[in-house]
Amino acid sequence: MNQQIGKLHRLFDSNFLEYTSYVIKERAIPAIEDGLKPVQRRILQTLFNMEDGRFHKVANVVGETMKLHPHGDASIFSALVNLANKGYLIDRQGNFGNIYTGDQASAARYIECRLSPLAKEVMFNKELTEFVESYDGRMYEPVTLPAKIPLLLLQGADGIAVGMATRILPHNFQELLKAQIALLRGESFELFPDFQQKGLIDITDYHSGNGRVRCRARIAETNEKTITITEIPYGTTTTSLIESIEKAAKSGKIKILSINDYTAENVEIEIKLPRGIYAEDTIKALYAFSDCELSLNTNLTLIKGSFPQVSTVDEVLRFNTEKLVSDLTKELENELQKLKERLQARLLEQIFIEERLYKQIEEKTSYEAVLTTVEESLLPFASELLRPVTREDVERLLEIKIKRISRHDIERHAREIREIRSDIKVVETHLTDVVKYTIDYLGKLLTKYGSEYPRQTEITTFSEVEVRKVALSNLTVGYQRHSGFFGHQVKAGDDPGDISFVCSEYDRLLLIFRTGTYKVIPVPDKLFVGEELEYAGVIEEDTVFNVIYREGSENHAYVKRFTTPKFILDKEYRLFPEHPRSRIMLLLTGADQHARVSFVPSRRAKSNVTDIHFDEYLIKGPAAIGKRVSNRVVRRAVETTEKNAVKQPQALELPGLAEEPDKAVRLEDDQDRHQANEEESND
Repeated sequence: MNQQIGKLHRLFDSNFLEYTSYVIKERAIPAIEDGLKPVQRRILQTLFNMEDGRFHKVANVVGETMKLHPHGDASIFSALVNLANKGYLIDRQGNFGNIYTGDQASAARYIECRLSPLAKEVMFNKELTEFVESYDGRMYEPVTLPAKIPLLLLQGADGIAVGMATRILPHNFQELLKAQIALLRGESFELFPDFQQKGLIDITDYHSGNGRVRCRARIAETNEKTITITEIPYGTTTTSLIESIEKAAKSGKIKILSINDYTAENVEIEIKLPRGIYAEDTIKALYAFSDCELSLNTNLTLIKGSFPQVSTVDEVLRFNTEKLVSDLTKELENELQKLKERLQARLLEQIFIEERLYKQIEEKTSYEAVLTTVEESLLPFASELLRPVTREDVERLLEIKIKRISRHDIERHAREIREIRSDIKVVETHLTDVVKYTIDYLGKLLTKYGSEYPRQTEITTFSEVEVRKVALSNLTVGYQRHSGFFGHQVKAGDDPGDISFVCSEYDRLLLIFRTGTYKVIPVPDKLFVGEELEYAGVIEEDTVFNVIYREGSENHAYVKRFTTPKFILDKEYRLFPEHPRSRIMLLLTGADQHARVSFVPSRRAKSNVTDIHFDEYLIKGPAAIGKRVSNRVVRRAVETTEKNAVKQPQALELPGLAEEPDKAVRLEDDQDRHQANEEESND
């Protein structure tokens, strides 16, 4: 039994590995050599095989490609449409869909395509292509195509395989070729993505093909009540973008009156705003709450040789440039060999005809004798030829017709020989400096095709949109002191101590209790906080808090000032040490705040009040003790105006002292005597 289970495990492991390898290499991940997945490569090879200069029905192309592709026609059709819509290798005729709106292409029987001039010039060379048998052995397909441009970076790619995925962003045609030229010259270069959908990108976190790119739509403020979107982020369509905006509007994150899509050849989405809402604020909210801004995580995974690997843009470009130099060298060597063979053939013809060697075979009776006679007659001219004469050379001479011999033009033939020798010299010159030849080749491609592919996407830097700052304040948070409940489902009353304010669902709320504890929480639905809540509000940077509190162990009052504290969400902190009698007496926010402190009456005191101007106290941390108001016992503290006119008190009167004034006086007298004794002992 255990042996059977072990065999089953090994079978599953083996089959899974085969499946994984197939999906990675044959379906999802592109090759570094030509930047293509197998189905794309088969489509291009099929179009090359069918090439006659005219358009072909896509249905016919799909059918022909199925001879090489082991899967169904649907995958071929979608891959062909995708490849055609990238705009580099396939010319289109008919409705191939719309990359802006997301509209689908017409049926394969209604649309036509053919190879573009660029594809015919840079993608094919039979002499440099390795072919293998197709899946059924009936035909041959290329392992990779000899691409002369960095197609992987030009078109980009997306794919999900088993245990890995790739997302390679497209780049600009001109910039890629200029970068290759810079690389060949030993100069530095930089490459950044470029998208057909245009828009804006921030490449701060982009690291040579890996990392993150932030994309934004281009939004124009037509007027204060109208917004127009003219370019969209990569990976979106006008349909998906409008859906994301409508979703944000339904959830109350933004407010719009209407949205209309007028996109045809160019993107045009018009947004109308309701009364009280303005374009400048809404544009920021669109970036924060809709797909008008997206982050694209990139992962440059590719197939190199027979194995997948993670690479960078610089490495891919360097590989493609070195491969281009190698391929051009092979092409030059092949061209040189062909020219030499042509020259050899022309020299043999010249000698054979002009020296009348053909007359020596007139009386020969056998074919073998004819061959031998011609070979022997050419021996005296061996020094004029490029190589020794072969049997194939002789047979080619014997195929010359008498009509051609009789019309032989000595001058024209000599001119052809001179032209061939000149071509050989040019090719040999190129071979002595292939790098320069490669630079010239790329320059010609730039001159010929560069104007067709200008940069579409603007590279810029945009600041992070803070969601809390642009969110609509659509929630009213309330606090009922008598019930102790707090949240946006709680309605505050008119009772003293009840609190009510507006905020957004993204805000963080600071709660400060009379006991000296404070914490920061998200906006709750309904939360029990008790009757001791002294302050509640949206937390904002650099808010100044002015506090008068009683320290319970010594019964002294202290003044302290601090700004918005640092916090961990839902963690409880303290403003002063915990004690049963320690309480906040008065809490005010902002600058230029005043308070009047009333002391417990004393028979010897000239005045039982003192005025406090909080700005005279230093701002310290929230945990600082603060400065003691007086050695006397403070009875109450109330907010005042600058002229010390007492306002409606929201201060806390010390419990027990109002009901027992004699006790308070005795307590103060004891403190005064204790202080006098200390001063006497110091003297």
